[in-house]
Amino acid sequence: MDDVILRLKRVGGQVEGLIRMIEREEECTQIITQFQAAKAALDNTFSLVLQRNLKACLSQDDPKSVEKILKLITKH
Repeated sequence: MDDVILRLKRVGGQVEGLIRMIEREEECTQIITQFQAAKAALDNTFSLVLQRNLKACLSQDDPKSVEKILKLITKH
């Protein structure tokens, strides 16, 4: 899970940079680009964690755990 933690720290840095950009009222297109980069990084990290957890649940043949995960990812 060290790689996940590093990814999340990187996303945290991106969000801090985004806050500074907004505070300095930087150009809208740059802010949107930074938002998209942070969102993509977070989405990719989420996918990695989800994939690992699903594999673990499936290897344990635990239908309840799989069902819980599916409910979590389909919430709107």
